[in-house]
Amino acid sequence: MNKITHLLIAALLLMFLNGCSLEPPSWAKAKSGEELKDVRIGLSMSTLNNPFFVYLKDMVVQEAKKQGFEVIVVDAQNDSAKQNNDVEDLIQRGVDAVLINPTDSSAISTAVQTANLVGIPVITIDRSADKGDVASLIASDNVVGGKMAAQYIIDQLGEGAVVAELEGIPGTSAARERGEGFHSLADTKLNVVVKQAADFDRTKGLNVMENLLQGNPNIQAVFAQNDEMALGAIEAISSSGKDILVVGFDGSADALQAIKDGKLSATIAQQFDLIGRKAVQTAADLLQGKTVEKYIPVDIKLVTKDNM
Repeated sequence: MNKITHLLIAALLLMFLNGCSLEPPSWAKAKSGEELKDVRIGLSMSTLNNPFFVYLKDMVVQEAKKQGFEVIVVDAQNDSAKQNNDVEDLIQRGVDAVLINPTDSSAISTAVQTANLVGIPVITIDRSADKGDVASLIASDNVVGGKMAAQYIIDQLGEGAVVAELEGIPGTSAARERGEGFHSLADTKLNVVVKQAADFDRTKGLNVMENLLQGNPNIQAVFAQNDEMALGAIEAISSSGKDILVVGFDGSADALQAIKDGKLSATIAQQFDLIGRKAVQTAADLLQGKTVEKYIPVDIKLVTKDNM
């Protein structure tokens, strides 16, 4: 990063705040035409300490390689401030498009708006951004997935079952939407006695679940908003000697193995490969000047031992 680039970004931002406009610099303009050459895509992941996001990253890189694109991958390590800095760095490195898996849907808005300012298209994957012009969001229908989890618990245990919920990182669209879908059914059909954030993390899922079991010994089922928390929860449940139904969300390899082993009851499986492929294909369409859908949904599926 050179000083001139920093000054350019600062000047552009200042003019934006003052209501002015400026033609983006040549290095920031998207490529167009029938054939794309020398395309460089920036990929900002919320964390690579989660198997789901590692696999999603791999799918993006794999599809980009097929298209002949270069991908620069950065890991925010679940730090929203770092992610904003990461995206700014990608912009200064002259990427043609940015794919962002937001750590925080609100905090990432600053980075999205900075990319908008210099004419670099932004695509969000798995999670949305609250503000800024996002060309397309490619994600599973989290609301439907949350509702599927609630329905599965009802089908297995009946209405009125005592349920705990492990929530993801506060501020992420995925956590909000999965919770929304779950409660749209659970609030009238189940007895949700407690919910607590475990930040999509396996160790936190274990620790939070241990505490919840101590305060709520009658829990019959758990909905964890991702598989990592679900896997942590089943460790805590196993240590307690209780028999509790657990539903996760993602369909990670570890979760599928846990279902095979009879430890995890079910997961709402996302299609990682499709999300990754569609993200790169959408970027290619944008760079060729094509119109893309603002929201590209990817199907999900309830996976249990019976249908694996």
